[in-house]
Amino acid sequence: MKNDNANACEEWTAEKLISENTVRNSRLNVPYDPVTGRGCMGERVPCRVEGLGEVAVPQSMTADPNFSTVMSREIHDRCRIRHDFEYWCATCVKIKDKVTARIMPFVLNAPQRRVAAMLEDMRLKHRPIRLIMLKARQWGGSTLVQMYMAWMQIVLRRNHNSLICGHLKDTAAVIKGMYSRLLALYPRHLWQEECEPRFAAYEHSRNVSIIAGRGCLVVIGSAESQEAIRGCDIAMAHLTEVAFWRTSERHSPDSLVRSVCGSVALLPDTVVVMESTANGTGNYFHGEWLRARAGLSDKIPVFVPWHEIEIYRCPVDDVWKLWTSLDEYERRLWTHEGLTLEMICWYHRKRKEYSSHALMQAEYPGNDIEAFSSTSLSIFDSAHLDRLRRNCRPPLWRGELEGNAVSGPTSLQGLHPAPSTKGMLEVWNEPCLTASPHDKRYMTVVDVGGLSDKADFSVITVFDICNIDGYPEVVAQWRGHIYHDLLAWKAAQIGLWYRRALLVIESNTLETEYTDDSGSYILEILSRHYHHLYRRRGGRAGFHTNVSTKSAAINELMRQVRDGLYVERSADAVNEMSCFERKPQGGYGAMTGRHDDMVMTRAIALHVISTESTASALRSRQTSAELKNH
Repeated sequence: MKNDNANACEEWTAEKLISENTVRNSRLNVPYDPVTGRGCMGERVPCRVEGLGEVAVPQSMTADPNFSTVMSREIHDRCRIRHDFEYWCATCVKIKDKVTARIMPFVLNAPQRRVAAMLEDMRLKHRPIRLIMLKARQWGGSTLVQMYMAWMQIVLRRNHNSLICGHLKDTAAVIKGMYSRLLALYPRHLWQEECEPRFAAYEHSRNVSIIAGRGCLVVIGSAESQEAIRGCDIAMAHLTEVAFWRTSERHSPDSLVRSVCGSVALLPDTVVVMESTANGTGNYFHGEWLRARAGLSDKIPVFVPWHEIEIYRCPVDDVWKLWTSLDEYERRLWTHEGLTLEMICWYHRKRKEYSSHALMQAEYPGNDIEAFSSTSLSIFDSAHLDRLRRNCRPPLWRGELEGNAVSGPTSLQGLHPAPSTKGMLEVWNEPCLTASPHDKRYMTVVDVGGLSDKADFSVITVFDICNIDGYPEVVAQWRGHIYHDLLAWKAAQIGLWYRRALLVIESNTLETEYTDDSGSYILEILSRHYHHLYRRRGGRAGFHTNVSTKSAAINELMRQVRDGLYVERSADAVNEMSCFERKPQGGYGAMTGRHDDMVMTRAIALHVISTESTASALRSRQTSAELKNH
């Protein structure tokens, strides 16, 4: 739907608006008839059918032994439903219409045709079918997925088992109910089996049914009771409303999806579709969406915006009156997105039902950024995080820095990189060899975590605070679980390698968890051998995080993310920001089940950079950059 921006600056008159709108509507109003094949997906060839006349059928149908250019209706129907999903839907499937509530043939709407074409493209290329779908409301995405899997089981494959898994069991049961209606109303002359089309009980299980005569099992389950669906022998999985799957001590969406997908072979005609409406950022579904969008997942991402859904359009009585009533955002829908006036008129009227535009965007997003940001509790705007993410990239190398020992003063001697896929240190830029400690170019910040796998991580992040563009830039990061004395020496190793960087260690854990004062002793011993150690007012080593300093640090990070004033390289850090929120009782922290260690190293670093004399030159550069941005 996006238009080129050539007309973005054009001076619009009523006549020009009407003329351009006519052109846009003509592109949308393509005739569609799944029975004759007009406007249907894929390559089509003509043939003549008794009682139908000339129709266009899929190219693949010409290889069917029963195909001929002239066919009887019975032979045509039996042959065509094996090759033409759209025809099968229109002639064999009955659904409940969401607008009229009537039972009627399932004729695919425009978004459903687009997504079905993607599914068919993978199937016809003999590839495993893998899709992740971010849904807007009321276009029938779940219905499409379920009917596609039903077509595979009823027409194409025998003994081809499927799973429907929702965040609640009732969700999966509702989807299965559509399947039950399909079987109850299925045309008997096109049913291939001797028994009636129906679900039969399978070994007295309430969660598993079998399609009579086809040998295909349909399993329903939920993320709330995962044990019931683990280890199922399935070839297709429909995972619905995944963004609402909860994380607990015993269960996580990640482990369930790995378990389910592990049982689906990488073979043609296997299907895994993960779909959901947005439910904020930082959760499992959001992470998988970002992976797919970056091309790092096995799944193809698909988003259906509100304006692609045909029911969201209103007739325009007075074009100029509408145009003059639009705000800047709505005019951008015309000039930059290429929407029609009928679409924008519907959006303009619908917005009046909501107290804020964000609430409107939550229900009717125009793109994936709107979908996630408008439903997120994160303190960071998704559009700003999306901009920050554009500079993220894989590290130059991963591994560790090794010295002549793992701790103590000797560990600072003989330093050298030791690349390893199992290492915890990621390096995006190695230290500049011409930099000296007097340049104060690098800063290393440490957030102290716990020792167990369930505890917070310890993170060491290195910033280049005087890079060529004048923006602080993340150049290296170590993240893992380690004894605190070893962490201090590892941070010193990394700081030393980066031209004796200013070493800023968040000292709360060391000062509060060690009742015998040994935590402070760790810093005191380190300071004797690493002299460029950050000290707060009073001369005590370490950065102490309290209500005041944490709020100041987070606010500085928010400002720099908003204004694009620092360069991030770690996509994991941006993902962590997306689930960092303001708590109802006050203060900031990670969403339940998430971490904020990387967020805190960024916040502390940028706060120290903005307040310490070590960055006076940088501040002047940032001021110039801000003026340029604004």
